[in-house]
Amino acid sequence: MSRILYSGTKNASSWAFRAWLALREADVEFEERVVDIRRPQRFENLNAIGEFSPPAAVPVLVEAETVIFDSLAIMEYANDLCGGALLPREATQRARARSFLAWQHSGLSGLCPRLSFESAFYPDKRAMTFDERAQSARAYDAFEQQIRESGGPYLFGNLSLPDLALVPTVMRLTSHTPKDRLLQWPQVAAWSDTLLGRATVQEWVTEASGEPVVRVPDYMP
Repeated sequence: MSRILYSGTKNASSWAFRAWLALREADVEFEERVVDIRRPQRFENLNAIGEFSPPAAVPVLVEAETVIFDSLAIMEYANDLCGGALLPREATQRARARSFLAWQHSGLSGLCPRLSFESAFYPDKRAMTFDERAQSARAYDAFEQQIRESGGPYLFGNLSLPDLALVPTVMRLTSHTPKDRLLQWPQVAAWSDTLLGRATVQEWVTEASGEPVVRVPDYMP
């Protein structure tokens, strides 16, 4: 059976990163086809994706004749393929985990919007604004509480989909947070080091770091 993941430019496609991570951590075999989503070629390239996927966006997983679009759907499918190993077994904890997934999918992309995924790879990062520090603290507080409740080292003890979904957010926030400030959340500091140190994450980041930097116009406040 053929299985193709259409992902995106490594240092600009956080949604494809999430889907790719879930498939890799679920030990699912697939062929990856990277779609260049940098301007100006992004428009032509995504129009081509739109010929078989309604959103005309990446990621898209094509399993034989079935097209699975949207990162969350692909992540849930990866979890199905590995027997549910990437979500907690207990029903209420599984629902709680899905709450974090939904939060990332529907809201956390709007957290510190000028600190985009692309900015995690900037060699000349700027300092956070007062508002960005306050927004990131709110997220760190939630992560800290969840890790304390589970006992760590991940959000729900074992590695799960919420951890993987949050990797790009963790990257862009922690790369702009001074180390001494992050130590206000010791569980988050340890979790982020463990999460970002995973072999799968490092594989993607190493390749992304070798790409030309993608500058986002509204990065500066």
